[in-house]
Amino acid sequence: MSEMPRAAGKLTDLIRKDDPIVKYEGEGAAILKQISKPVLKITEDVAELAEQMQIIMRAANGVGLAAPQLGILQRIIVYDAGDGFHALINPKILQRKGTQVGVEGCLSIPGLQGDVERAAEVVVKAQDQFGKPVRIRGEGLAARVLQHEIDHLDGILFIDRNPQNLHYVTADEAEAEEKSGIAPQTRE
Repeated sequence: MSEMPRAAGKLTDLIRKDDPIVKYEGEGAAILKQISKPVLKITEDVAELAEQMQIIMRAANGVGLAAPQLGILQRIIVYDAGDGFHALINPKILQRKGTQVGVEGCLSIPGLQGDVERAAEVVVKAQDQFGKPVRIRGEGLAARVLQHEIDHLDGILFIDRNPQNLHYVTADEAEAEEKSGIAPQTRE
């Protein structure tokens, strides 16, 4: 890793140790509804936070995670939609194309899922965790995950997007998905 300035405070110290993901209930709902602040300077601390976010996302069997879901109101997301890990700082959707409807869930609202309409393809500009400018074209699942996570940065949850067939997954449904080898709903 190249040398980067170290921030005065450690963002990773803000992550709750026992249950790091903020749930959409009580005080958590107020946190998740806030708009995140832009990252003004990408430091080693930001790279460390992105790495911790990846670990937390994978441990929760998610495909995406936004910093506000850890109670950190910074414009940082991580995701892996099947093509490897990506960390995006200050992501901005430049272009949306087409439509798709697919099942979404959220790590902050465990077990709840519903069909959500999203753009089928997006182009996003951002910086990676090392400060390098990136432009990403996401299609299908990647487009869905990018839109879901960027929504988190703006205080928007998938339940705010008028989902259809909204319901909690039963234990029997979760077990059937696991046994059939069908991927579980998208959890972001």
